[in-house]
Amino acid sequence: MARLKTLRPILLGGLVAGVLDISYACIFSYLRSGRTPMVILQSVASGALGRRAYEGGFKTAALGLTLHFLIATIAAAVYVFASRAIPFMIEHTIISGMIYGVVVYAVMNCIVLRVSAIHATTWPWSYPKSVLIGGLLIHMFGIGLPIALVARRYSK
Repeated sequence: MARLKTLRPILLGGLVAGVLDISYACIFSYLRSGRTPMVILQSVASGALGRRAYEGGFKTAALGLTLHFLIATIAAAVYVFASRAIPFMIEHTIISGMIYGVVVYAVMNCIVLRVSAIHATTWPWSYPKSVLIGGLLIHMFGIGLPIALVARRYSK
């Protein structure tokens, strides 16, 4: 029973955050540059495969989707476990979730993308303003906040 109490908010938080984030990425990228969802998912896979990801068709897009939800689930797990040790995160869900979203954004853009097969060299503060602001907002309201709300729902 204790495992289920831990697993449920992790899986649900990861699912909700993953759906909101990938939906935003696909819509924003299509409107901004005409990129299709397949290319967006392949770009996620490129973190593991490098440029070869764009040559893999549906298979690498499926890998990208899997990796995307794995990352979202890991983000949810970190929040759930941290919130059990730091009651403030449950008591002040809204602000904690929004701050957590900014932390996730910073970790992804300042650490993960640099050590991935992409080897990103651009820092987020040098992105076009629409990309930076949109990225921060989706991480605050589409990742951090939903994960925090789900964690609070299952913390009782």
